[in-house]
Amino acid sequence: MSQNSTDTPAAQTAKLLVLDGHSMAFRAFYALPPETFVTDTGQHTNAVHGFTSMLLTMIRQQKPSHVAVAFDLDTPTFRSEEYTEYKAGRSKTPEEFHGQVDLIIKVMEAMNIPTISIDGYEADDILATLAAKSEAAGWQTLLVSGDRDAFQLITDNTLVLYPKKGISDIPPMDAAAVEAKYFVRPDQYSDLAALVGETADNLPGVPGVGPKTAAKWINQYGGLEGILANLDSIGGKVGDALREHIDDVKRNRRLNRLLTDLDLPVTLAEMELQHPDREKVEELFDALQFNTLRKRLFDLFGEAETEASAEGHAAPVHGSLGSAQEIGAWFEAAGTATIGVALAGETLPLADPVGLDVQGIALSTGDSAAFVALAGLDQAADQSLAEWLSGPAPKAVHDLKSALKALSARGLSLDGVIDDTSISAYLIQPERRNYDLADLSLYHLKTPMSVGAAKDSGQLDLGLDGDDGAQEAVLRAFATQQLSSYFAPILIERNAAQLLTGLELPLARVLAEMELAGIAVSRDTLDTLMSDFSKTIEAAQTEAYAIIGHEVNLGSPKQLQTVLFDELGMPKTKKIKTGFSTDAEALADLTAKHPHPFLLQLQAYRDASKLRQTVEGLIKSIGPDDRVHTTYAQNVAATGRLSSNNPNLQNIPIRSAEGRRIRGAFIVGRAPGKQPFETLLTADYSQIEMRIMAHLSGDEALIQAFKDGEDLHRFVGSHIFDVEPDEVTAAMRSKVKAMSYGLVYGLSSFGLSKQLNISVDEARTLMKDYFDRFGAVRDYLRGVVEQARLDGYTETIEGRRRYLPELTSDNRQLREMSERAALNAPIQGSAADIIKRAMLGVDSAFAEAGLASRMLLQVHDELVFEVAPGELEQVESLVMQQMAGAAEIGVPLDVHIGIGTSWFDAGH
Repeated sequence: MSQNSTDTPAAQTAKLLVLDGHSMAFRAFYALPPETFVTDTGQHTNAVHGFTSMLLTMIRQQKPSHVAVAFDLDTPTFRSEEYTEYKAGRSKTPEEFHGQVDLIIKVMEAMNIPTISIDGYEADDILATLAAKSEAAGWQTLLVSGDRDAFQLITDNTLVLYPKKGISDIPPMDAAAVEAKYFVRPDQYSDLAALVGETADNLPGVPGVGPKTAAKWINQYGGLEGILANLDSIGGKVGDALREHIDDVKRNRRLNRLLTDLDLPVTLAEMELQHPDREKVEELFDALQFNTLRKRLFDLFGEAETEASAEGHAAPVHGSLGSAQEIGAWFEAAGTATIGVALAGETLPLADPVGLDVQGIALSTGDSAAFVALAGLDQAADQSLAEWLSGPAPKAVHDLKSALKALSARGLSLDGVIDDTSISAYLIQPERRNYDLADLSLYHLKTPMSVGAAKDSGQLDLGLDGDDGAQEAVLRAFATQQLSSYFAPILIERNAAQLLTGLELPLARVLAEMELAGIAVSRDTLDTLMSDFSKTIEAAQTEAYAIIGHEVNLGSPKQLQTVLFDELGMPKTKKIKTGFSTDAEALADLTAKHPHPFLLQLQAYRDASKLRQTVEGLIKSIGPDDRVHTTYAQNVAATGRLSSNNPNLQNIPIRSAEGRRIRGAFIVGRAPGKQPFETLLTADYSQIEMRIMAHLSGDEALIQAFKDGEDLHRFVGSHIFDVEPDEVTAAMRSKVKAMSYGLVYGLSSFGLSKQLNISVDEARTLMKDYFDRFGAVRDYLRGVVEQARLDGYTETIEGRRRYLPELTSDNRQLREMSERAALNAPIQGSAADIIKRAMLGVDSAFAEAGLASRMLLQVHDELVFEVAPGELEQVESLVMQQMAGAAEIGVPLDVHIGIGTSWFDAGH
């Protein structure tokens, strides 16, 4: 569709921002490390993240009224058809870049920004055409490109934003800047490029002719046409070279001149900047795991979102409650309605397990709202509030676990809870990366949660002026109640209601107790570890310096590149923007192939530095009770697994001997005001994911192996390599183990080859032999993806669903990401469900037996307990019984127990 004057808005102050998509995507790719930006399913996203971040920055800084992005196609262009060597010789596109342009296009679609590609032409030609149309309309134009050919488009109204470094340094190039750098006007830049040539496009120029000579000729003769008309007047060797290569110059000029008259499929008016499609952005950014970027995007477009959401529900009007009579009357009036509960107070220091010093409680039924300030309540009011909070009245809260801990510090309990909206939202959308109450309210209810906005719209009138904390708490209570009502039918429809009430809500109470208990640590042991790791670091540095004969910053990638590849002549690793990679994966591969002494010391330095950093984090986390209190999250991992943070105890190293020493700092302690506990007990599942794989696939050979108590990896190895079990070598077993667990994560033959440091062909053969021997596993893995494609979701043995709408996407990258997720979600999710069920069983059994022993930690498939004197035998029996019986599957759940005065000693 061609564009004419009727396509343009009347406003003459419009500003058009157009990006050269591929050019800026490559800039973003090399500006951000691929290994840092990768999803759980293995999709690299550094180009997508960098491009989107850069675009948001430009929209914020330049404030365009219209935006578009132009992309090249993989098909031949008129330039390559005329000159087959055009752009030939470019380095191979990095493997990690593949698919990211398609994802950028999906992001643009979600942001309602048009993308344009035209068969036979380049993005530069689209930029040139848009610049011409924008100029004709009297608009300002900003062209974002890393291609210098765009300089020919610069006018008084058209500037080029040309990146100098990465994606953050992108200054505008105007006519004066071009003339200052190249000594020609922008409209003459293509003449200069024709003479000098363009390496990036593989267009050779005139030998010996550089920019200064070319500029001198252009200024002397008025441009390329004048130079061609005066060829015989140009003397010297450069003149001879010019005459000899005149056909190259003419060809270069034909190819580098950008077209300004393409027939575009989008009008200028259709490029008007709109508010993003929130639902599409949320879904896509969840898949890409763009948390911070999501916030930046909606912060940037926040004003439009607020206006669009002004029709949201109005909060009810009531007031504050201060007496036992008022509190009782309010709860009586609530009847059987679900009450949203929210807390107001001061945030406590990070090491304090309680988290919040509660100063007030907000309540809302949707029709009525109230606030109870705890300070100044008399005894009768205190008792009335405590009775109603611990009573059966149905309640909804956002983040139940935190509320339980905070209220317990005030001597209050919270019962009758039928919903935690942060968990409900997670069960409905496990891919989502942010379950903040305000975001959920805006996304699901289209209601902005802001005291100022509520006051302005008349939604909030509690007679609490001057107490924004109380008013915000009321808004939170109201939003919680509204979300709970909204989520209820969706939970039922998605088969998640029982998971919420039967598993996750009871687990939140168990986790709250575990977080409050924490685990004792020995500060002396941690100090010793700090000293030891520091000595290792110093020794590794000294040895490394001695090997190369000088000092170097072992933490500087740039200095390491010089040492490794220039001084030591090591084989080049993966190419990155700043040279060659020195990241952990690259150096591990390099060390395996070339175990140079410097590399070994560098690895020792890095390993010890990482361990020291872990110990430093633990020391900072020690509370006044000499215990470390981690915080568990039930809504982070899409598979259903718990996560741990502040500090992350699931990251305590286990693979290396030095790393395992850190576990020795976690010791048996004492309960406040009570006698010391007797010992620590650890219990973990053996090969639980493999057992679930056997159960779900129904593979008779694997099931029988588990029933017979075989060493699974040795059993599988004997079948794959066709040897007796006792002839399976350690190397064979290692390969089988890596592949077996890799299958759970959707590992490809390429991924397996990298993991085992073998060829792709060998990895492919290994996988083929595996599937030939265990056909039911192959059939299951194929079937689970196909079934998920039909259903739209996967399901665990407890019915936990993971919705994967991109399984049917026409975007290959998104589809493959979802396929990998579909492979591992049922197995990892079932493992998560089983240990959660075991935790509930153990907690209930301990309570029923009246034990003083308690559960402290959950780390992957392991539980850690503190055992009270005289209870060891009973604790061991109950833990074994509950963990082994946590699920009925076709193979036995094998549980290993360890006992000791430290986590290290209790290992097994």
